[in-house]
Amino acid sequence: MKTRIRVLVVAAAALLAVACGGVSDADLKTKAETALKGDPATSTVTVEVSEGVATISGQVQDEAAKAKAAELANVEGVSSVVNNITVAAAPPKPEMDDATLKNRAEEALKTKNCKDVAVDVSDGKVTLRGSVDRSDLAECIRVVQESTNKSPANDLNIRD
Repeated sequence: MKTRIRVLVVAAAALLAVACGGVSDADLKTKAETALKGDPATSTVTVEVSEGVATISGQVQDEAAKAKAAELANVEGVSSVVNNITVAAAPPKPEMDDATLKNRAEEALKTKNCKDVAVDVSDGKVTLRGSVDRSDLAECIRVVQESTNKSPANDLNIRD
């Protein structure tokens, strides 16, 4: 008798789950994995599903891919997504040789009112020499910083 009741309870629970559209965690995991694998930016992301909650992890190249992974893992039937994905650190910018630094700085200075400013570069250190109007000083330094990714030494004569 007890066995019959257990069988009936299990059968009723299964029928109720099917009738309510309940999907197993395994099925949700498969659906989420398929969605994630279909996008090159999220193809390395892993997903686990427990009680309808999808937990995603792994590493992606940028924040957009992280957000996209959460969106893709939120398949029909998932109640929420826990996003444990990390974003890969940007690779360090390669160091430029002295000639490249000098060329970039000089080209950048030509675009601004910095015609009397000269650039010296030695062992990766950028130095600005010559003279510049006080009103143009900040702009001349800024364009050199942006073009070389270096903070130049200021050996300029400043005109008022």
